[in-house]
Amino acid sequence: MSNQQQDNQQGLADVGIIGLGIMGSWYARHMLDAGLTVCGFDPAEERQEMFQAAGGRPSASPAAVIDGAAVILTALSSIAAFRSVMLGPQAAAAMARTGQIFVELGTLPITLKEEALLQLQQRGALLIDAPVTGTSLHAERKELIIYASGDHDAFASVAGLLQTFALDVRFVGPFGTGMKLKMVTNHLVAIHNIATAEALSFAASAGLDLQLVYDLIAGGPASSAVFGFRAPLMIAGRYEPPTMRLDVFSKDLDIISDFSRDLGAAMPMFEAGNQIYRQALDQGLHCEDVAATFKLLRKASGAQR
Repeated sequence: MSNQQQDNQQGLADVGIIGLGIMGSWYARHMLDAGLTVCGFDPAEERQEMFQAAGGRPSASPAAVIDGAAVILTALSSIAAFRSVMLGPQAAAAMARTGQIFVELGTLPITLKEEALLQLQQRGALLIDAPVTGTSLHAERKELIIYASGDHDAFASVAGLLQTFALDVRFVGPFGTGMKLKMVTNHLVAIHNIATAEALSFAASAGLDLQLVYDLIAGGPASSAVFGFRAPLMIAGRYEPPTMRLDVFSKDLDIISDFSRDLGAAMPMFEAGNQIYRQALDQGLHCEDVAATFKLLRKASGAQR
C-alpha cells in the first residue's frame, strides 16, 4: 500500500508539511508534540524515516501531501524546490482545492511567491507569505518569529497551528510584507555576523584571549544577539552541524541584493559583507555554518587556527 493510499484511508491530516530539512523537521516535531496529525514529504529518505519515527505520516510525494491535508506548510530552501512543489504540473498550482490554505515559511523572492499566490487563487486556494526568522537552535527551542502577511482571515485560521512551533507569530499586513521584513532582518544578521567575525579576528591578531573578549563584550553596549550566538562558534571553530548553512544564507543574501537593486537602495555595508560570503563559497564552505566567515578572515589575516 502506498503512503498516499494510507493517508487517504486514515483521513485528512490536521496539517501537511513539504520540506523536512533542518528547519522543517523541527516544525513537524513540535506540531506532533502538540497532538496534531501531520503528513509530510522530503526527498531525503532519512528525513522521511525520522519524521515517521517521531509519529508523522510520511507521504510519497508533495502531491500526496497536498491531497492529504487542508492546510499545507512549505519549508523549502531553494527557488528550484519551490517552483517544483508549487508551480510544477503535479504540484499545488494544478492540484489545490477550494478553501485549501498554503503557508509559505521560506525566504524566497516576493515575485515568485506572488506567482504562486495568483495560481492558487485561480483554484480557490490561498497562500500566506510567512517567512521564519531564527536558526535551527531557535527552531528546536520554539523561539522562532514568523512574519505573516496576506489574507487576514486565512492567517487567523492557522495562527494557532503556527504557534505550536514559534514564539512570536505576527500578522504584518498585505501579501509580501512578511518577506520585506525578513529581508531587513537578514540584512542586519548578515552585517552583524561579518562584524563579529572581523572583530574577533582583529582581537586574535592583537594577541587577545578570545574567550575574555567574548565575556567582556557579550551583554554590553557593543554586543548583539548575533554576537552572543555566533561568537562562541567562531571561538570554538565549530561550524558543523550548521545552524545556518552558508550556501542557503547566501541564497537569501542574493534575494536581498536583487530587491535592493530594484529599489535603488544604497547598501554599501551589506554589499561589502556579501563579498566575504561569496569568498567563503568559493573556498568550498557551502555546508558549514555562516560563522565560518571567521575562519576566512583569520586566513586573510595570515593566521591559521
